[in-house]
Amino acid sequence: MKLKGKRILLTGASGGIGRALAMELASHEATLFLHGRDAKALEAIKLALPFPERHQLIAGDLCATNDRALMQSFIARNGGVDILINNAGTCRFAWLKDQSEEHITQQLLLNIQAPILLSRALLPYLRTPGIIMNIGSSFGGIGYPGYSVYCASKFALHGFSEALGRELASTGIKVLYFAPRATRTSLNTAAVNALNIALGNRVDSAEWVARQAILALSKEHQRRWLGWPEKLFVKINALLPKMVDNALAKKYHLIEQYSHDLPEKEHLS
Repeated sequence: MKLKGKRILLTGASGGIGRALAMELASHEATLFLHGRDAKALEAIKLALPFPERHQLIAGDLCATNDRALMQSFIARNGGVDILINNAGTCRFAWLKDQSEEHITQQLLLNIQAPILLSRALLPYLRTPGIIMNIGSSFGGIGYPGYSVYCASKFALHGFSEALGRELASTGIKVLYFAPRATRTSLNTAAVNALNIALGNRVDSAEWVARQAILALSKEHQRRWLGWPEKLFVKINALLPKMVDNALAKKYHLIEQYSHDLPEKEHLS
């Protein structure tokens, strides 16, 4: 799909990948509806975009029923959109026993319940041909210690994307699943950054990830996994999970060590 002139709703636009996506989409001359929780941050992003007058802001909490209803009403009044990008998300790196019920609920609400409910709400206002792109993670294909709840939410988002895509196959609306690996954003705590260094994990810039997302969107790739060897591990995990069990077992003590360096607050995008 050519992006010039397309109307795109981008959630989580004030986060690292979200901001980079906004810049990249605007450079392709798309018209953006930028969603985020922080109105001031959204305004700053809008002013940094080419032709800021083309774009509109929607501040609100995707986990709140009333805020989602207001977003639906806003999109309906403004003529609908061609593309919905479900990008907003949150992550907590910690052993399950160290996560509170609030931490668990927050990840599940924002990472999977919100995109499901928002997609349903906006289906009547998605113009055809249209696209829903869900921003997942390599942890949507690999269960990784320290990320049990986050993996649960991203595995669910992957399954939702696949099932909804098949459900909408004859409607003119495509559903894409785009899965980055580790990305340099504010979602990463100091412990996560230190663990990535200790394990020798490659970490991509948000700008590079955004460019790859735009490529996948333009070419309408239904499934796109980023990074090597991560995308190979996703395939191996699906076919021979015991091999991944054994590989991760060798890293267990190092992962556990860093998991106890808990963040002071949760990061949202």
